[in-house]
Amino acid sequence: MQAWHVHENGEPSEVMRLQDVEPPTPGDGQVLLKVRAANINFPDVLMARGLYQVRPPLPFTPGVEICGETEDGRRVIATPALPYGGFAEYAVADAAALLPAPGALDDAEAAALHIGYQTGWFGLHRRACLEAGETLLVHAAAGGVGSAAVQLGKAAGARVIGVVGGADKAAVARELGCDVVVDRRSEDVVSAVKDATGGRGADVIYDPVGGEAYTQSTKVVAFEGRIVVVGFASGSIPSPGLNHALVKNYSILGLHWGLYNTRNPKLVQHCHEQLTELAARGVVRPLVSERVPLDGAAAAVQRVADGVTTGRVVVVPAPENGAAA
Repeated sequence: MQAWHVHENGEPSEVMRLQDVEPPTPGDGQVLLKVRAANINFPDVLMARGLYQVRPPLPFTPGVEICGETEDGRRVIATPALPYGGFAEYAVADAAALLPAPGALDDAEAAALHIGYQTGWFGLHRRACLEAGETLLVHAAAGGVGSAAVQLGKAAGARVIGVVGGADKAAVARELGCDVVVDRRSEDVVSAVKDATGGRGADVIYDPVGGEAYTQSTKVVAFEGRIVVVGFASGSIPSPGLNHALVKNYSILGLHWGLYNTRNPKLVQHCHEQLTELAARGVVRPLVSERVPLDGAAAAVQRVADGVTTGRVVVVPAPENGAAA
């Protein structure tokens, strides 16, 4: 089979190599999956650079989220067991963690429903307890993680403000359903959010960016607001001023979704059921902006690394034949 290998750490386009290798052999409790589609996530970038909290042994195949096919023909969503990731024709995954792929979504959409949407659901509902009628601010609203949060926020009845970088991404955020879109490249984010909320600020802020975005969040969070820290795509990890959180009476909530897989896997299953229902109703649908063949994976991962993509970029090793609504 063909698989991408990372033999040394660095930029994805420089260290990912497409090679002919033997299919991986599943270990105890694992299954071999034919990869129907593999979604690109920012952790794939960080793992290639050697900067992620999980560091698989070299060489490894990146790709942490797939729609796959079992030997008996079932379409499933899985997080492959590294070092045998999803940017390959076959991957391995823990049998107990397989989830049924929603029939309302095609392979690429199903591959993109898992990590980003689970993170959004846990962040907005489990951690921030978002309520209908509240104002939700989403940083990087046109990106893969942000677009999921926008859709889930709208599904929950929130008023959603999306912060983006550039006119093209602003257009995508509007199409996703943002009630207000702020282009950080041409507008002052703090002033724009205060104007949009009558000076009150946002009840919940969803931040996968860190850096300056987090600083802006602290200036526009409402009384008893909640800032959900999801990641640091900017590359800058902020140092919160706890005195500021005390004076303004807001909460800083960390979210590491992967912990739920070991600490409370039943919640992951429950979340997937909720997401499947929302997909069946057409309320959420992953925004797949690009579908690239297997040989285009390294260049596609680099585009995600460079922050020039919108929605999700998905690697499709073979022509899709999954269900779609």
